[in-house]
Amino acid sequence: MSEPSPLLLERDAGVAILTFNDPERRNAMTQAMGEAVAECVADLAADRELRAVVLTGAGRAFSAGGDLGMIGSRAREGTQRPGVARRGIRDTMRSFYKLFLSVRDLPCPTIAAVNGAAIGAGLCVALACDVRVASAEAKLGLNFTVLGLHPGMGATWTLPRLVGPALAAEILFSGRVFRGEEAARMGLVNRVVAPDAVLPTARELAAEFAASAPLAVRAVKRALARSPYVSLEDQLSFEAEEQAACFETQDVREGLAAAKERRPPRFQGR
Repeated sequence: MSEPSPLLLERDAGVAILTFNDPERRNAMTQAMGEAVAECVADLAADRELRAVVLTGAGRAFSAGGDLGMIGSRAREGTQRPGVARRGIRDTMRSFYKLFLSVRDLPCPTIAAVNGAAIGAGLCVALACDVRVASAEAKLGLNFTVLGLHPGMGATWTLPRLVGPALAAEILFSGRVFRGEEAARMGLVNRVVAPDAVLPTARELAAEFAASAPLAVRAVKRALARSPYVSLEDQLSFEAEEQAACFETQDVREGLAAAKERRPPRFQGR
């Protein structure tokens, strides 16, 4: 009997639902799962009909983090060959990060539906999405330091940008675990809901994003990605260029007509 796929893909018109599919191990992040994510993301990124992606986990967890067997193997290699093995481990981990963080390459909005525990690297992947919906009962944490590890998977880059440097330092130094309600107060998640409402809420958000003009939404995503690194003048030029491109589309004509006729727009992405 073949092994079940570590990643499930469901399509609902322009919305894709990606589900980590190893519930018995609380969706621990393995090489096979990462490769499945990267392959699926590459296919979806080329799909011009795609308007939003929801990422979630099967069973009771979003993802409990990196596979402990893999982490233990790296620890044995490092302690047995200190210094000598470091470069190989570094390169292996860097490649591993990129598999899961490929979700950042998706040109459309991404939503993490955090249905349960999101710990360590599992939370890092949720932080790599544009928007997060979490269960009030979900346990979240970046527990790297309590395992004796420096954080990875972009934790020290994404977290300060979401919650600020001081709170990020507290979370990363302590490695403590917190609930969905606290995550919402921090600004780490956009919405916190009852456990059975996580995926439906994420789907509703995805449908809301998908109803907007897709070319404009993709341009907004590009604008938000660059805005922390450029001046206001630079961003104004980028916005003007993108608006000029939108004025050439059928979507802007449809949006204006819908506004005049007081009806929902029907955007075609053209």
